[in-house]
Amino acid sequence: MRRRFDWRSGDDAADAPRSGGERTLDTFRGSTARWLVGSLAGWGTLLLCLVGVGLVIVAARWLQNLGASFVVTDQRLIVRRGVFLKTIDEIELYRIKDVRIGYSLLNQLAGIGTLTLTSSDPTTVGAAFTIRDVPDAIARREELRDLVEAARRRRGVREMDFDSGGLA
Repeated sequence: MRRRFDWRSGDDAADAPRSGGERTLDTFRGSTARWLVGSLAGWGTLLLCLVGVGLVIVAARWLQNLGASFVVTDQRLIVRRGVFLKTIDEIELYRIKDVRIGYSLLNQLAGIGTLTLTSSDPTTVGAAFTIRDVPDAIARREELRDLVEAARRRRGVREMDFDSGGLA
């Protein structure tokens, strides 16, 4: 049985059925509170709050996290961004090549991390896709990795990398 996450973000409920039998497995946002205590930039912002400037930075970061949500289904990663002007991007799970996690010591203490996805999906061509301040990033990375493998098996997809010298 897969570990289930239930962070409410104002989007679809965790078990809402989607088209084609697709199931929503996880919904999350970046955590402003954990960013404040889990990064040097957050601590610097807290110090700036003493002179009033930091409140503007906290408000901007909060709006940024409020405006971005990530929904993981058994077939794709859906990225919703924007507060006033919204965009929705989708990354098919079987196209994800690598899921990397990065976190500092402070990030570890706050329970957040940065997920970086490398994909062949047109949404991410030419650059890695980064999700910052992810709560429980280690567990989410493992879950995403398992879902990518399951999606590849379901579609019969195998990954082949080519370089200038031939197969890698």
